[in-house]
Order: sequence, then structure tokens, then C-alpha cells
Amino acid sequence: MYKFLFTLLTISLFSIGSLSAQENRAPSPSAKLVQKVGLTDVTIEYSRPGVKGRTIFAADGLVPFGKKWRTGANSATKITFSDAVTIGGTELAAGSYAILTTPGAKSWDVHFFPYESTRWTPYSSAEPTLTIQAMPKMLPNTVESFLITVDNLKDYSADIIMRWEKTVVSFPITVK
Repeated sequence: MYKFLFTLLTISLFSIGSLSAQENRAPSPSAKLVQKVGLTDVTIEYSRPGVKGRTIFAADGLVPFGKKWRTGANSATKITFSDAVTIGGTELAAGSYAILTTPGAKSWDVHFFPYESTRWTPYSSAEPTLTIQAMPKMLPNTVESFLITVDNLKDYSADIIMRWEKTVVSFPITVK
């Protein structure tokens, strides 16, 4: 009898341990995009929040106009360039940057900070290396999960495009 109870207790303890080691699903799953533009590798790491019936970009939305946003969820969105790129007429050195955006009804500011932390709050009060303006456009259909893509690839350029809810914002990058 004691042997049976000991065996049952041992099995139970190992089962509980393996259950707690299981990975949980993230409400905003992470994504990683690697795209070659010319000879330059562009890598973007971010999280993909969902609309989930909420108003996203508005004065009183989840992401209010005029406030800096981490451009994703969970942590700072990270973009890495293997070589120098030009964005908005300004050269940005090779390296990793945190992207924060300040959405607006008529224009967005896209801020690039030297990447130092997965936490996005230190960037919100820091001075960005580069800030450019991008014009938002309305989409006819809702994009449920936030999405960043690198599209319109040419020999020396591409567009980085961010889509969420019914909004799309893009900006061009050029490489040497």
C-alpha cells in the first residue's frame, strides 16, 4: 500500500513539474522578419497585437494620437540593418534601432533610437537618432493583427510597411 502511494505521489510530482514548464500562448505573438534589400540584411523583431474589437488609432483609441507608441506590443520593436541605409534623406548607420511611432490623424512620426533594451519606456523620453514623417492611409478592410512587411523591393530600395486595424503607414529605405 505504501509503495503504491509513494509511486502515485512521485508520478504526480513529475506531472505537475512538466505542466508548469509548458509555454503559454502569447496574446500578442512575436514575429521576426529578415529581408535582403540589395546586399543589406534588414531584420525586424516585434510583437503582433490584435484589434480584438477595439478602436486602435484615434484621439481616444488604444494608441492615442500624439502619444509615442512602441509600434507593436510587449517590448520595443527592433530593426537591424547590416549596412548603412538612408531613410527620409538621412543616412542611418548599420546597427540595431528601436522604432517608436507617434501616430496622428494626418501624419505619423517614426522615431529611430539606438537599440539598448527590450523595454520601450526608456526610449519615450530619450532623443531619437532619426525622426521622419510618414503619411497614414485608410484601408478598406480591417487588418486584425499588427503587421510589418518589407515590400516594393528594387535593386537599391524597399518600403517598410506597417498595417493595423484600417491604417497603413509606410516609408522608403535606400541602400548602397
